[in-house]
Amino acid sequence: MLQRHLRAACAAAVAAGALLVAGLSGSASARPSSLPAAPTAAETLRTDAAPPALLRALQRDLGLNRQQAERRLGNEAEAGAASGRLRAALGAHYAGAWVRGAESDTLTVATTDPADVPAIRAQGAAARVVDHSLAALDAAKARLDRVAARRATTDTPVWYVDVPTNALVVRAVRTDAARSLLAAAGVDASLVRVVKSAEHPRPLYDLRGGDAYYIDNSSRCSIGFPVTRGTQQGFATAGHCGRAGSATTGSNRVAQGTFQASVFPGNDMAWVAANAGWTATPYVNGSSAQVTGSTQATVGSSVCRSGSTTGWHCGTVQQLNSSVTYQEGTVTGVTRTSVCAEPGDSGGSFVSGSQAQGVTSGGTGNCTSGGTTYFQPVNPVLQSYGLTLKTTATGPGDPGDPGDPGDPGGTWSAGTVYQAGATVTYGGAAYRCLQTHQAQQGWEPPDTPALWQRQ
Repeated sequence: MLQRHLRAACAAAVAAGALLVAGLSGSASARPSSLPAAPTAAETLRTDAAPPALLRALQRDLGLNRQQAERRLGNEAEAGAASGRLRAALGAHYAGAWVRGAESDTLTVATTDPADVPAIRAQGAAARVVDHSLAALDAAKARLDRVAARRATTDTPVWYVDVPTNALVVRAVRTDAARSLLAAAGVDASLVRVVKSAEHPRPLYDLRGGDAYYIDNSSRCSIGFPVTRGTQQGFATAGHCGRAGSATTGSNRVAQGTFQASVFPGNDMAWVAANAGWTATPYVNGSSAQVTGSTQATVGSSVCRSGSTTGWHCGTVQQLNSSVTYQEGTVTGVTRTSVCAEPGDSGGSFVSGSQAQGVTSGGTGNCTSGGTTYFQPVNPVLQSYGLTLKTTATGPGDPGDPGDPGDPGGTWSAGTVYQAGATVTYGGAAYRCLQTHQAQQGWEPPDTPALWQRQ
């Protein structure tokens, strides 16, 4: 924890990233030539809306120029859509996907069945045949999570599924502690790689400076993402920042709102209902960064964080669905990144392009020497508390009314968080979700082949 006491641009980016995009965007459902072309994934996810501050941070932290940064965001959007289609096609054989290269121009998809290789390559992706499916590795990690709820894991503070190495990785201060944890969970040793590490993720409660909010006139944290719940305005943030009932004030010391719900440890999520006079906007920390959705980024994708102490910093998504042990207990389901953070950045925004990813939880290191930071994914926060992410497409408390006149009918509903693999109906047709996201008006299944596949 880190608390203290481009349509045109997009089209150019996608065209320039032809190695990846040409292979990955061509598998959307074919349309009659008389109909307009389906939007690319980069267009759907509005990679052209990435703010200048984020692009500058990508250039600085990943050693890119502006054109490379723009191409990288476009390629990552296309890779997410392609990996979603392949996940649906490979079923139980699917073993994960990741991007690599300075511009994320190579997507690799893993499978346990060699017969899947031609189908993967046909989508423009590299194929890797591995021993363990993603489902098997996730199930093993879930067993560790359950055991961690009953015993101390400070000597094995981090574990996650690492798809490039096809292993459940346990980072341990002492290897015998890792062996003991694995034995208690009944996890097959063939699934696991133990890494000796001195990493001790910790909360950093002494906040200072920047675009922040205060909790009970004492500690400070960073706002995550503005949200609405019906007509109520507010924001999502980290659970360790405050408990239900705690009052907040803005950086201007004006009364701001009250924590409505908070979970920590276990998860690290909370939301604050704002007082009258405070308005939710689709911006990150008062900059020009506009959030257009919450589509989950692929492993290897660039991700940037904005916080009240250190501003914008970028890195890459290293592992999804990680578990990390702080002094207060274990937090599961967080995303591990190579982004640095410092005290005061807690609760702040993690974004990939213009897509909200999560709120800063904790980590190790700093922004001078570098570090590792974990974030609580935003979609579970939205789903748990019935919140609607404030984006450029939504008005206050208006995620879209499925009863609007002219609604084609079906089970799809704006404002719902859909997990990859979920199925809905819309306009008399069935669709499968390709990438985890919160649905919104303008992202209806027939119009977003990057997010939905017709069955």
